[in-house]
Amino acid sequence: MKNLFSNIKGDAFGGITAGIVALPLALAFGVSSGLGPSAGLYGAIFISFFAALFGGTNTQISGPTAPMTAVSMVIIAGIIAANDGDVNKALPVILTVFLLSGLMQIGLGILGLGKYIRYIPYPVVSGFMTAIGVIILITQILPSIGYYPKEDAELVETYKIQAEDVILENIIEDEANEGILVLEDFNETIKRANGITEEEILMESKTLAGKDASGVLGTLKVLPRAIKQINWLELALALGTIFIIYGFKRITKVVPSTLVALIVMSGVAIGFGLNYRPIEEIPSGLPILNMEIFTQFKLNNLTPYIFTALTLSLLGAIDSLLTSVVADNMTKTKHKPNKELVGQGIGNSIAAVFGGIPGAGATIRTVVNITSGGKTRLSGMIAGLLLFIILLALGPIASKIPAAVLAGILVTVGIGVMDYKGLKAIPSLPKDVNIGPIKFSMEVVIMLTVLILSTFWNLVYAVGIGLVIASLMFMKKIGDLTAERSDVKPLKEEAWEDEVGFPESLKEEVFIKHIKGPLFFGSTSDFQQLAAQIPDTAKTVVMRFDRMQYMDQSGLYALEDMLLDLRKKGVDFLFVDLLRQPRYMMERIDIIPDFVPEEHIFDTFDECMVWIKENIVDKH
Repeated sequence: MKNLFSNIKGDAFGGITAGIVALPLALAFGVSSGLGPSAGLYGAIFISFFAALFGGTNTQISGPTAPMTAVSMVIIAGIIAANDGDVNKALPVILTVFLLSGLMQIGLGILGLGKYIRYIPYPVVSGFMTAIGVIILITQILPSIGYYPKEDAELVETYKIQAEDVILENIIEDEANEGILVLEDFNETIKRANGITEEEILMESKTLAGKDASGVLGTLKVLPRAIKQINWLELALALGTIFIIYGFKRITKVVPSTLVALIVMSGVAIGFGLNYRPIEEIPSGLPILNMEIFTQFKLNNLTPYIFTALTLSLLGAIDSLLTSVVADNMTKTKHKPNKELVGQGIGNSIAAVFGGIPGAGATIRTVVNITSGGKTRLSGMIAGLLLFIILLALGPIASKIPAAVLAGILVTVGIGVMDYKGLKAIPSLPKDVNIGPIKFSMEVVIMLTVLILSTFWNLVYAVGIGLVIASLMFMKKIGDLTAERSDVKPLKEEAWEDEVGFPESLKEEVFIKHIKGPLFFGSTSDFQQLAAQIPDTAKTVVMRFDRMQYMDQSGLYALEDMLLDLRKKGVDFLFVDLLRQPRYMMERIDIIPDFVPEEHIFDTFDECMVWIKENIVDKH
């Protein structure tokens, strides 16, 4: 507690500054997610406070971030679509997924998995971050020009037939749940269908139009229509916001340019009484617990989203711990990764119960906090408290913010989140893979694969595919390197220092093989060639294992197969300097002592030489 209040003045200024920076972003991310500005604000309040209180990075400021919001947006849209486009019906499932994600993060921290996050390859992270930027940029085009598909009457009309089909399917599904056999009582279906009003058909048509125009592909699909219906006032508000954000930074960075843009452009729109589109109303008063998460909980509703929740929790872990590394570099301290994951998980869990969107450690807000004097966890707690006070005091005023202004803010976020360092490195990366006459860099391929699949298909699966490709390429490179260093191919191996005095008369009878590096699935194919190398005259093979530190199950069985083949030819084996882990593996399947008895295992080559001179006869 003493350490918590050791830097009150600096923490207060850092926390307040970071909270001010977080305000417009929280509102914008909430709108972008599909749950409204209040969801973004609630997420920023609870995650910032509780992640700071329980986390393992003293100066970290947490809240909704671009990557977390982009993934949340996809999850929210999918669950709403699965619930007939009804947000209220879908909300308990959405928040349950977010709660489960937070609980999984706590689990990751308790299990001590935080330290493994750093092993995610850079090309995967780079491609993902750039994809997040592209997704945000493209999806903010429509609100920036004031086009909303649900309000395009001509577009909505084209979905009328499809809407009627959906409504009929829902009627039949309801009847099935009630035990009514449709084919035996079709009159009941007709009766219910006749009760459907034009308003209900229109509502379903709007839902389908909004769903079809969501995401990157949906935006590009309706973009030609949108361009013909540009709302020039909305576009001016968005462009003005972007201009101020970039322009004000050139004047000073003391005051956050995002906040300046929000206040100035909102002030212009409200002050001049412009006919603009405001954001959704932010509820006044204290945040309310969403008890429907628990009262309406059904395992069947959650089961399809368990993997989704895990992916969201892993993304939050990566996002947070990368920011923790940045904070460490700036403050010359060292964060506690597992404790940080527990803190983030607690923050996300509490935010979900109150209806907030998930978040993570936010790099820009953390940097602002540190440069403004924040040094302890108190700074992150103060940032959350400031946002809570703003919610209570300024909620009604914030509800008048133009939607186009938040779209403009998100455009700058999209531009800023892309990994330009990785993109600039593309031409200079070594071209290490050949397909026919074409050479290219595998790291570039991985990055572009993740980028393209994330942008146009699925963020979650794209990262998984990127990790698989990166892992396979790593295995191949290690396997190639191991095979190259293990001297599998040459028959005549260069003698090691202690082999120089080996009797010339016995070189036809004894074959010495050096095993260098790990014997694992990536190197087994080359190892299996060893049996073919051994000359027919050699009836004893000396295998030197002092440079083989590790053997996996694939390597173990490859060794067993080779020993079987050689045993059929009457060959005996001598093992020299067998290390602990490989020996343990060999004992598990009885290679020792069935193939190689204890008296054929030697600690040093000198001991092996004594045995050879006493037992091997020169026959060739």
